[in-house]
Amino acid sequence: MTDGQEDGMDRHLRAVPPPMRPGPKPEDDPGARMATLLERTALGDGAAYEELYGLVAGSVFGLALRIVRDRDMAEDVAQEALVEVWRRAARFDRQAGSARAWILTIAHRRAVDRVRSEQAHTTRLQTHAAVTDVDHEGPEDVVDTMHGEWQAARVKAGLQQLTERQREALDLCFYKGFTHREAAHALDIPLGTCKARIRDGLIKLRDALGVER
Repeated sequence: MTDGQEDGMDRHLRAVPPPMRPGPKPEDDPGARMATLLERTALGDGAAYEELYGLVAGSVFGLALRIVRDRDMAEDVAQEALVEVWRRAARFDRQAGSARAWILTIAHRRAVDRVRSEQAHTTRLQTHAAVTDVDHEGPEDVVDTMHGEWQAARVKAGLQQLTERQREALDLCFYKGFTHREAAHALDIPLGTCKARIRDGLIKLRDALGVER
């Protein structure tokens, strides 16, 4: 190749733009990935929900804790919010906002509702205490109160005889209003396992309380 040809080749190479670097894939974007997981969750994809749960559980708990200011209560609120995410995932629309914002909105609403509920409960207790101070209980009222406290003590003692897993399942279904399926998702166990824990726990509790079959 002559010098002239080499110069022409150099000019040609300089005129060719450098190859474009490939941009990030949509799934490399955490926001897009979270939206995809939420959409797959809406289709009943348990693996997608588990991955989504791992991505947002910390943020959901942190938000709940800032609002309710009680760690145990915040854990309950976070669990309730994440169960609601599973149940309502089909309502998510990525055109309306990010998946994280949608999930944290659910958590915020749950936390605010819990604070309002606790405040209303406290107000009812204070009102009841004020009325009790004025209207002294008669003998029958005292007996009813003592009987109720005795029954509550029996139930509490019976619950202590259950396994921790049985108490968890019963607490979700009978005190927090979860369905069996919701409790199974919250505890991350198969539905059949959840039902078995509830059944066995109720049998053991019934035996402990001496309830006739």
